[in-house]
Amino acid sequence: MRNITKAITAGFFAIALGVAGTAQAGKELDAIKARGNLICGVGIGTAGFMLSNSQGKWVGLNVDVCRAVAAAIFGDADKVKYVPLTSQQRFTALQSGEVDLLSNNTTVTLTRDTALGFDFTGVTYYDGQGFMVNKKLGVKSAKELNGATICVAPGTTTELNLADYFRANKMAFKPVVIEKVDEVRAAFFSGRCDVYTTDNSSLYATRAANVPAPMTVEDFIILPEVISKEPLGPVVRHGDSQFADIVRWALFAMIEAEEYGITSKNIDEMMKSDNPTIKRILGVTPGMGKALGVDEKWVYNIIKQVGNYGESFDRNVGMGSPLKIARGQNELWTKGGLQYAPPIR
Repeated sequence: MRNITKAITAGFFAIALGVAGTAQAGKELDAIKARGNLICGVGIGTAGFMLSNSQGKWVGLNVDVCRAVAAAIFGDADKVKYVPLTSQQRFTALQSGEVDLLSNNTTVTLTRDTALGFDFTGVTYYDGQGFMVNKKLGVKSAKELNGATICVAPGTTTELNLADYFRANKMAFKPVVIEKVDEVRAAFFSGRCDVYTTDNSSLYATRAANVPAPMTVEDFIILPEVISKEPLGPVVRHGDSQFADIVRWALFAMIEAEEYGITSKNIDEMMKSDNPTIKRILGVTPGMGKALGVDEKWVYNIIKQVGNYGESFDRNVGMGSPLKIARGQNELWTKGGLQYAPPIR
């Protein structure tokens, strides 16, 4: 009896391994492959994160996530159609199938992950909400903003955090609620509101790229208070776990590649590495691509065409960009930050 039980158990174990060994394509992924491109919902335009440049090409940290997913699915990071969406349009666009995923500085929250029917697949950027003011206002702290007029976008965690913060600190404020980000910025720079509040990343981007002449970057300060946690990441609809897995592991691959020193410049040399982990990541030792349902060179294609996470960060928002944002919490876990990818194995 014991031997029969062992045989049955072994049989079930073998079946389970067989089922787990190869990903099963879902309807979302099938539709994307049949269409021949990925449709990615991005923001209207935030320097460093998602912006259509002077050549009409979308660039930025969030754009690189879209490109990484396309590289994993098609082997070509350029097979992406970008759809710019306001904060109020984005969720309807994803729910209706107008876009395949959002990569547009959307904050992970419980209700968005559950009640709205979405899956968040990772954190591209750890952020927090802050306040920007004109220096001439003479304000040094958010605690001095009682009675201020504050520009804010609707349908965002920013709007809710703002109300919570002022209520908790027994202060009053006058909201100026404007949907389109370019109109919010225009209202702030024209003096229609004393304060502009949004994620600190967007404040740095606005100060670096959107200050109208004759004003300069030096005329504006970002106050020291960070009043919220804003983990920003890609979002997909519930229903196709394989597509969600590809989006999730495309970002993880960029982070894992940085940890192992694999860059867009040295990746061809890294293909010759004797390190078993690097061989597995780059598909020299096969199996990871099959498990995910993509080509074994999926990580190679991502890093060769898009770069690792550190390269993308530096190029778009870090010291190699006009924004010059320090890595901070977005540094690798090995260097004191929060960016940590599960192992590709």
